Amino acid sequence: MHDPIMTSFLQRQREEAATLTRNSDLVEISAHGSPADRFLVRFTCRGLVRAADGAIVEAGEFFVGITFHEDYLRVAAPWRTVTWLAPHNVWHPNIAPGVQFICVGRMAPGTDLIDLVHQCYEIVTWNKVTMREDDALNHAACEWARRNRGRFPVDTRPLKRRALAIEARDVSPGGAHAPA
Repeated sequence: MHDPIMTSFLQRQREEAATLTRNSDLVEISAHGSPADRFLVRFTCRGLVRAADGAIVEAGEFFVGITFHEDYLRVAAPWRTVTWLAPHNVWHPNIAPGVQFICVGRMAPGTDLIDLVHQCYEIVTWNKVTMREDDALNHAACEWARRNRGRFPVDTRPLKRRALAIEARDVSPGGAHAPA
């Protein structure tokens, strides 16, 4: 049973997830639980994977799970909160090969879902890259990144569509809006 503050936080996360999903061509976020404390994030952007023959190639679908535990507003535990789901052959220094761990960087207690989604998106698209092997989860990808800087970022499209808020208005010669 969640306390009222956590329940309010979770409700806000669900609403913001729905808004981002509506306003993006590159991410779908589905909420699970009552109240929703688990989110499945599907990115349809370009990122990199390691093919069976060892080649580093582009892919277009990636999945992350985000879970807000009961104590999330007091204690941020990235390994409990953000889980890499698929594909397993993803290629990035911030994602551990063969396991379900992605490092989004420092995470404060109560970090919003949308902030975590943006951080994951920047990692998947290679807009955020760790090039230090002593700080990387995938040392081979880190070494590869230093040799292949020209290949990233892989996708530069914004996660959220830019609003097309163009209103056609009649404006009088004096600059005042005509009455509606």
